[in-house]
Amino acid sequence: MTNSTLTELRIVPLVVPETLEGPDARPFVELAELDNLVCRHEAGHDYFDHLPSEVLPSWQDQTDSTRLGYLAYSGRKLVGAVTITIPTEEGGRTLDFDAFVHPGHRGEGIGDALLDTVERVAAERGRSVAHTWTLHRGDSTGEKLMAPTGFGGIPATDPQTELFLRRGYTFEQTERNSVFDLRGSFEKADRLLAEAREKAGADYRVVTWNLPTPAEYAEGYAYVISRMATDVPSGAMVFDEETWDAARIARRDERLLKGGQTISVAAAQHVPSGRIVAYNELVIGPDHSGPTHQYGTLVLEEHRGHRLGMLVKGENLRRWRDLVPESPRVSTFNAEENRPMLDINEALGFVPASYAGAWKKVMDA
Repeated sequence: MTNSTLTELRIVPLVVPETLEGPDARPFVELAELDNLVCRHEAGHDYFDHLPSEVLPSWQDQTDSTRLGYLAYSGRKLVGAVTITIPTEEGGRTLDFDAFVHPGHRGEGIGDALLDTVERVAAERGRSVAHTWTLHRGDSTGEKLMAPTGFGGIPATDPQTELFLRRGYTFEQTERNSVFDLRGSFEKADRLLAEAREKAGADYRVVTWNLPTPAEYAEGYAYVISRMATDVPSGAMVFDEETWDAARIARRDERLLKGGQTISVAAAQHVPSGRIVAYNELVIGPDHSGPTHQYGTLVLEEHRGHRLGMLVKGENLRRWRDLVPESPRVSTFNAEENRPMLDINEALGFVPASYAGAWKKVMDA
């Protein structure tokens, strides 16, 4: 890192365009392209690629979270960027961010400049905890930095690892990115699904829908999504509780659908109470020949032990194969210490593809 490099670097706020057709949309498109480039470089595959059109609606509607972007230019070339998400719930003290440095411009001080920007925004917004995640290849070798949870690790000499340690971030958790082959045999998945149906018994039934969410399920769906912030293993990461209701579900549905995405939800309904107690989401963008993403999967703690996780995953995988037969695989993330969910995935046939490291920095607000 040299003074000349730092003086040539220019960081500017992202202006969110109204459409992708106008000349002012080019920075937003370049941001999406850089995001894809960096994710491919770090993970070793293209499973996280996305189109600018898929993510634009989530930048335009900021009712439920504030999203900020900052672009780092060397001359006219975009060499780095950071996106910051700030929950809008009252009393929140966290922000999440993703920083991207062009692989051809590592070691030029860009990462430090982006982290300076994040920490300045945190101070301005009264946020005392910053979270981020780093991607790592599944075939990485060499010394590992082990997670304090006792499960999994990431490459100790990775430039990302070294940057965040030097900047005072703590490595908190390893997440596994796993994939399921949608083109293979469903014999095992069908057998496991039948066993889950039998175990769940008459007290639980599966309901499925494509977004938009039917009105009769909206409140129950909102509640189980809200529990994601508190019920999944997160190590020492600090997540603000989220407030969800039917109106927030409708806004989320609209953002996803405006992005041209297809979403299938399989939920377990507790028959005696009528409550939604487990759910699984599968999502794909406009290109149905690309990978499918599994978003949320959760079984409420008070309803665990009935194989509801296997039930909703198995039902949705079977439904998805008929709904989007062109997609070759499903990609998902789970904490390495989340053995109950990883056991389900492994039994179904999910295999590791890459890993992510979860990082936290506590700052003076």
